[in-house]
Amino acid sequence: MRSISMIAAVLAFASLASAQDEDLSKVKMKVIKVSASVYMPQGAGGNIGASVGEDGIVIVDDEFAPLSDKIRAALKDITDKPVRFVINTHWHFDHTGGNEPFSSTSTVIAQDNVRKRLITGGTMGNNGSVKMEIKPASKAALPIITFDHDVSVHLNGEDIRALHFPRGHTDGDSVIFFSQSNVVHMGDDFVTYGFPFVDLNSGGSVEGLVTAMGKVSAQVPVDVKVIPGHGPISTLDDVRRYVTMLKETLAVVDKGIRAGKTLDRLKQENVLAPWQKWNGDFITTEQWLVTLYNDLTGKKTGEFLKHN
Repeated sequence: MRSISMIAAVLAFASLASAQDEDLSKVKMKVIKVSASVYMPQGAGGNIGASVGEDGIVIVDDEFAPLSDKIRAALKDITDKPVRFVINTHWHFDHTGGNEPFSSTSTVIAQDNVRKRLITGGTMGNNGSVKMEIKPASKAALPIITFDHDVSVHLNGEDIRALHFPRGHTDGDSVIFFSQSNVVHMGDDFVTYGFPFVDLNSGGSVEGLVTAMGKVSAQVPVDVKVIPGHGPISTLDDVRRYVTMLKETLAVVDKGIRAGKTLDRLKQENVLAPWQKWNGDFITTEQWLVTLYNDLTGKKTGEFLKHN
């Protein structure tokens, strides 16, 4: 669970940009074949998904800007074809940092709220101790094709479908289906480093995350290969265990709130002790409790849209 992606996530919240760039200069890219024509280039930040073939390359997410040349070089080891499209799973900079350098030769696609949040910037966070101010993105980094519900790219004999699930990790999340290769890229709706980061300040919701993962699980074959936002290639069983944890921890905190218990009281009672194995360096058990409590009590800010 302590992958380089996890380390990058911690650095993203704790380091100054200059120090971060220095660390990223040492990153070595590796490319893992997932299935058929789909690969997973992995350096630092969010995992990349790549459809590679005679028609060119479609990548899902693009990590950090300083890694763009390394990403291109890693893909060159597979094919000389260009990166024609970039699809963002959400707006966070460890998934969209490469938009600007890739935009000179590629078309960037994302859900409507991704573009809106990149334009405005804002505070990522759980309305608690996890937070970070993000500056507005440059014009060149903005997606030039956006969609509300879904969009498809047909390339390399692959139907690549980006489907929007509102109010999950953020309010601009998309899960990407590579239909012919039987692969799904979950973005940060599913991660393997422990408790997830749900960006309440960007319209995220734990309840929405549970709903999204349930719908995705129902749509994919049991043997689907899962690319998480962070971590190694996973299975549908891994996703189901993760969703079970989300449901159980949400239920126990909801029960406490209904009983009139405060956040401090829930901390004192250590209500999440049965799920301690999910505690991580990035999102600790206490930070997850804060996220659940703030989500359930409506203590969150920065939502663009209200969804039914």
